[in-house]
Amino acid sequence: MTALGNPPILYLITDRSLCLSRSVLDLIAEAARAGVDLIQIREKDLPTRELCALVEEAAARIAGTPARLLVNDRVDVAVTCGAHGVHLTTRSLPVAVARELVGPDFLIGASTHSLQEARQAEAEGADFLVLGPVFETPSKMSYGPPLGLEAFARIAAMIRLPVLAIGGITPGNAPQVLAHRAAGVAAIRMFVEAEQLAPLVAQLKGLR
Repeated sequence: MTALGNPPILYLITDRSLCLSRSVLDLIAEAARAGVDLIQIREKDLPTRELCALVEEAAARIAGTPARLLVNDRVDVAVTCGAHGVHLTTRSLPVAVARELVGPDFLIGASTHSLQEARQAEAEGADFLVLGPVFETPSKMSYGPPLGLEAFARIAAMIRLPVLAIGGITPGNAPQVLAHRAAGVAAIRMFVEAEQLAPLVAQLKGLR
């Protein structure tokens, strides 16, 4: 994973219900071509067969690009359908168990909301962490009040892994987030609602 101080890691999380101007597969392909580093398929409502088909097609669409594809929660689907990794939440299979199943070369990201959760995911073998919410955002209301920039920076400073910020990230506040020890940013709406991803990615990559 990219270390702090290098171009920020950009992490697109999908939500096909928000894809109004393009399909989720077109979004994934455009993101990979534009230079997004990580793409998480987070379509929780899809039956397993449909999710597998989506992951397989997404993997085919991004082949030949540096982008790496992850599947939310479903280790089985990620392993069998051609993804590069899995993203685990605090309600998922524990990181340590997933690591035993997939081995050392499969990418594991972990969602965290506190220093305790971050330290646990790091100790159990995650490759990177997503920490938040940093700002208020509708999709993260269930996780309580936003951390804010200072708390995010304090936690990130205590973790050796790359820590990506999530929750209300926009092109306007991304510079502040990166200035507070974020190794990168993760978002749904910022990417999905962009008319063109290439200019947005170039802008974000140039922030550090």
